[in-house]
Amino acid sequence: MELKFNKRHYSEEFLLELYRDIQKPRLIEEKMLILLRQGKISKWFSGIGQEAISVGAAKALHDDEYILPMHRNLGVFTTRRVPLHRLFAQFQGKLSGFTKGRDRSFHFGSQEHKIVGMISHLGPQLGVADGIALANKLKKEKKVTLVFTGDGGASEGDFHEALNTAAVWNLPVIFLVENNGYGLSTPSSEQFKCKNFVDKGPGYGMETELIPGNNVLEVYHKISQIAESIRENPRPVLVECLTFRMRGHEEASGTKYVPQELFDKWEKTDPPKSYEAFLLTENILSLEKIEEIKKEIKAEIDEALKIAFNEPEIVPDTEKELRDVYAPFDFKETTPKSDKKSEKRLVDAISDGLRMAMQKHANLVLMGQDIAEYGGVFKVTEGFVKEFGKERVRNTPLCESAILGAGLGLSINGHKAMVEMQFADFVSEGITQIVNNLAKIHYRWGQNADVVVRMPTGAGVAAGPFHSQSNEMWFAHTPGLKVVYPSTPEDAKGLLLTAFEDPNPIMFFEHKALYRSISGLVPDDYYTIPFGKAKIVREGTQATIITYGMGVHQALKVAEENNYDVEIIDLRTLLPLDTETIYNSVKKTNKALVLHEDTLFGGLGGEISAKITENCFPYLDAPVMRLASLDTPVPFAKPLEDNFLPWNKLNDTIETLLNY
Repeated sequence: MELKFNKRHYSEEFLLELYRDIQKPRLIEEKMLILLRQGKISKWFSGIGQEAISVGAAKALHDDEYILPMHRNLGVFTTRRVPLHRLFAQFQGKLSGFTKGRDRSFHFGSQEHKIVGMISHLGPQLGVADGIALANKLKKEKKVTLVFTGDGGASEGDFHEALNTAAVWNLPVIFLVENNGYGLSTPSSEQFKCKNFVDKGPGYGMETELIPGNNVLEVYHKISQIAESIRENPRPVLVECLTFRMRGHEEASGTKYVPQELFDKWEKTDPPKSYEAFLLTENILSLEKIEEIKKEIKAEIDEALKIAFNEPEIVPDTEKELRDVYAPFDFKETTPKSDKKSEKRLVDAISDGLRMAMQKHANLVLMGQDIAEYGGVFKVTEGFVKEFGKERVRNTPLCESAILGAGLGLSINGHKAMVEMQFADFVSEGITQIVNNLAKIHYRWGQNADVVVRMPTGAGVAAGPFHSQSNEMWFAHTPGLKVVYPSTPEDAKGLLLTAFEDPNPIMFFEHKALYRSISGLVPDDYYTIPFGKAKIVREGTQATIITYGMGVHQALKVAEENNYDVEIIDLRTLLPLDTETIYNSVKKTNKALVLHEDTLFGGLGGEISAKITENCFPYLDAPVMRLASLDTPVPFAKPLEDNFLPWNKLNDTIETLLNY
């Protein structure tokens, strides 16, 4: 376990700077443990014993290259010179912290310092690194991205997906696994079967490097070499740093599950102490200099703590809390330059909108399974490779989570991204990236997610339980997302073009059964349609039908066949929801039916019904009614699917409402 330091050609000035850098996180941690016991901070994930990895790796990268750290990488933040008073304010939940009190510890990022913070799910960091690296590659910048994970986090599927995608696309990423022996209390022997993580590299066609993680000089040297090589020859490299966690997973969990002999063994290679001893033997450092350096760092820590402690507690501002959920978007409606229109099916209008978005936004990248030469299973992107090239129209592996994460990474690094789910059902493979990463990132630390996720959805095509689900409510329930669901070709094109102008994450639903079954006149020019603005598609006085997607066409069909005097509202966007149009219509007709293809329980109908009851109760002449699909999975056989869908019950439901 003895560490062998090699100072190589490094100057004494650099070696001393590295000493300061490795001492700072240790001295901060020692102070944090005291504050934790005093109840002045709420939680602490200690990196004691692992400082050499964070400091050495951060030191090896250029300041303008992104690093994606984890719980125990305080040394990344300090080496990148993140102001300590803001760091301490972050730990205390103060307003000047990076998340304004909305998240804790190291769950934040800073564009200024090119640091992208983690989320508690750990693995999604890796896919985000892919996207950042892809953006660098597309911009032909000779830069590397470094992302940390642990031996526990590397058990997640995101590890495989991100490494596989990076290898296939030759992305300039360093995947750094800190192998500290434990995932919380679970030892490595119960996390993975292979001896080391570098054993996995060849399976991805990836180079690997095994580094003694407690040797700060060796970490710096090896990462510097790898980074320089990757800058010239973009490709991913899997790095494993062997180390040990000298404290618990977090302080409350303790360390009783760890044998004492392991502590005794690894204590001999404690990173700051062992490097200090080396510098002393080389006469680069003296006891007096050690005292001087530590005194300076402790004074800096105390001053920063004083600033953070003196900052008052946050006073909640509800309006600001709600406003910060979304990145600002100053929508300016664009109208067509001419009156020229062409007859287009829904699928053609979406393809036309996507093509125009690619022409307008040179930084837009499309990603999805089979979307390149094949044109996607619904042929939306047919011909796009010839027009825009394979760099911007990218076939992806079957790695939904990594690709959605890559979309976020592209956004972080200055691009726009579209991710096509081959079928909306498959989005469950990437749900964490959407609802926990894309949706929350602006609220947490002000970073927007300029990502559009296209979602071919809906039943009626005998595709069974896994290609027919209506899952829009999974996302309408999630603050930070916008959910768009057009029903006509004209709306589909205009709303899609708006989606690519909006800097927020957009879930864009497209009903598969409408792709080629409906058509309409669509402006040939570029135009946009505002989100949160429903459309009255049929005027009426006796009842209001509120619906979207396929429901619009089914409601129009029944109303016109039976000459019902009903008003039909096409919501067009579910989040934001146009309650003003809904309320005005209900106040006029005094009766309401909410219709959707999604299942009844937990569907949008329940939310709209509640809103109408709360806001329009004096105007109602009947209970608000709901009609939706059965609360079962979508069946395959046509008779069963017809029975599942609400359409054959629509006429009777409208009659019941009108006769109430």
